[in-house]
Amino acid sequence: MNRRENLKLLFTGTVGTGLLLTGCSPEEKALPENALLSGGTIGGRTEEEKQRDQELLSETFFTDDERKKLSTLVDIIMPKDSESPAATEIGVVDFMEFMMKDQPANQTRMRGGLMWLDFEADEKFGKVFNELSESEVIQIVDEVAWPDTAKPEYEGGVRWFNMLRNLTCSGYFSTEPGWKYMGYVGNTPNAWDGVPQEVMAKHGFQLEEKYLSIYLKPEDRGTIIQWDDEGNVTG
Repeated sequence: MNRRENLKLLFTGTVGTGLLLTGCSPEEKALPENALLSGGTIGGRTEEEKQRDQELLSETFFTDDERKKLSTLVDIIMPKDSESPAATEIGVVDFMEFMMKDQPANQTRMRGGLMWLDFEADEKFGKVFNELSESEVIQIVDEVAWPDTAKPEYEGGVRWFNMLRNLTCSGYFSTEPGWKYMGYVGNTPNAWDGVPQEVMAKHGFQLEEKYLSIYLKPEDRGTIIQWDDEGNVTG
């Protein structure tokens, strides 16, 4: 099973993307997960919240060098395949940029990890991280991507990569392509055939004969309800 399949199983389970955003202390005023995409135009948000969104979006945290490192790594974590785009194609690095400003407690840890990449690249290959070949990058990633088998000296790198992976997944699966990849359709209404007769009988109720012909049948449960302009069910 590849990494993408593991992530898909994780996110179709009980763990929501919001729970993966680490390091948010209670006193911090965290924004909704889709604040980056909204640009402060989410319905029902206060003017203060909208203004804060815009202020954060107008600031810059990552340098070009850091964004290049992140682009390399997020596409390793969530690569392009036949079913969905790569992380960089749907703005995951931009999501991280926003989260670093929204949750400044993570800034030092994030920047320290990005600096560590250059240190490790120099130790192993005598060059900075952004000059490494694909295979050389994978060698460094493999040192920290697997917590159960990582060497003790890479404990700090493992914690940093966990944060990076969590942010990558949170950003990826809060986008429309991410939802489509999981097959998530949200609260979609479908046909309902009413309370089962055995349940009705248990409580002393009986469906009236004259209504039986218009009640929906169990075989229609997978049918998506459609309404006309007057609110009548049409199909």
